[in-house]
Amino acid sequence: MADILKTLSRRSFLLSAGAAGFVASSGLATPFYARGYGRPEFIHGVQSGDVDTSSGMIWTRVDRPSRVSVEYSTTESFANSVRLADLTATPQTDCAVKCSLDGLLPDQDIFYRFTATDLYDVNRVSEPVVGQFRTAPLRKRSVRFVWSGDTAGQGWGIDDIGMKTYSTMRLHEPDFFIHSGDTIYADNPIPDEVPLRDGGVWKNRVVTHEKRDVARTLEEYRGQWKYNLLDEHVRQLNAVCPTFYQWDDHEVLNNWSASTDLRDDPRYPEKDVAVYAERAARAFNEMTPIRTPATQPGRIFRKVGYGPLLDVFFVDLRSYRGANQGEGGGALFGWRQADWLKRELAASRAVWKVIACDMPVGLVVWDDYANRRGSDAIANGDNGAPQGREREFADLLTFIRDNGINNLVWLTADVHYTAAHRYDPERAAFKDFTPFWEFVSGPLHSGTYGPKELDMTFGPEVRFIKASGGGIDSNLPPSAGLQFFGIVDINGQTEQMTVRLMDRQDQELWRVTLDPAAIA
Repeated sequence: MADILKTLSRRSFLLSAGAAGFVASSGLATPFYARGYGRPEFIHGVQSGDVDTSSGMIWTRVDRPSRVSVEYSTTESFANSVRLADLTATPQTDCAVKCSLDGLLPDQDIFYRFTATDLYDVNRVSEPVVGQFRTAPLRKRSVRFVWSGDTAGQGWGIDDIGMKTYSTMRLHEPDFFIHSGDTIYADNPIPDEVPLRDGGVWKNRVVTHEKRDVARTLEEYRGQWKYNLLDEHVRQLNAVCPTFYQWDDHEVLNNWSASTDLRDDPRYPEKDVAVYAERAARAFNEMTPIRTPATQPGRIFRKVGYGPLLDVFFVDLRSYRGANQGEGGGALFGWRQADWLKRELAASRAVWKVIACDMPVGLVVWDDYANRRGSDAIANGDNGAPQGREREFADLLTFIRDNGINNLVWLTADVHYTAAHRYDPERAAFKDFTPFWEFVSGPLHSGTYGPKELDMTFGPEVRFIKASGGGIDSNLPPSAGLQFFGIVDINGQTEQMTVRLMDRQDQELWRVTLDPAAIA
């Protein structure tokens, strides 16, 4: 292992991490009782996340209760490494552990390593598992990141090819990856086979017991995450690229809100959706390297400052929303999150402000498609003055205009196709805002749908779109090639932002370069 680490260049590390020696070699998470009494193993690899100029979160999971040592270094050889206090992996967190590496230098490669010792037999010590990330810069150097959403949905699981989009993103050596929600599909079982329209059969090579039904228990929600981490493409990206996570609905169940009525759904014996949301939120926090405030554990909305060129604001459109059906008060952000977002946007001195939003602004997403009833997203489909949830969004847009907040871009996923939208008050029913761009990408590895209808309340214009063309019933498999992600490059000299929309074959579909406005 030491010889390998000494000879690897940064690029070779990026291209090979996650293979043998860097993540666990086992492909399947066999329960501990069936594994005999061998050494502990890190079956699900490593992850990092929420990296800024001086810190980063790191995560791993062991196959049994263990004492986990953590060390990090600025060199691949781990010369002069820093050793942290040991972590304890217990069944309370399904033997997952995470911690923050603090006091790091900016714009610095950080290599981290976990080693596990069996909690009940100190003579059984694992092979180490290694990951890497780079801290955000303090100077204006170029930044590249990728984003997308929607993993393992609609029954499309790990086939012989696997979740290839993750490896395609890795080839671009991004500083980080934004997973824009539907990170798992807790309400979508994975069968052994799925019939295809052309008469063929999609075969899921890997199916775990937790994925054969919808998630209801905490163990089953955790199992959704562990399933995705069995894919080698996912593990290889995680080993070298931080993931900044947010959630949407499928982390709990489809289109969930506090008012979701489960009385007629036999899949869910407990009829209070809050019970499932609580279990899902705990699994989300345990199985990802998300950083949450000590005073508000489980909070998903947050800002990650990535140096002078970029602040990323992650919003949560699920936890604070009102009912999907009817007009109601239109709660979506909730007052506490809305106040936080306004305050942080106004205080930001970064050149570019990216709002990572788990749902699109102007696309109509019905809660009940058969009857075109109930808005699950922001737009309500009437093309008129802001109503319901649109009012809350209109208030935010006016605040952004009135406070001279420039260079703001929205990134989203959710709708299972890729598109570029430009919003302009000249086309809008509501006029009190400045123009802005929204870029849509996904899915990473799920069914492909679209396109959705546009609501003109905020004046969207489609500048580019690529979708299945079959509406909500299309559900094309990943093998159809319509899996998408986006790349954002911010030039360290010109400060221009270039956005590219890509497919999993690494074909560039469309691009635009945006010039920064002057910052007061």
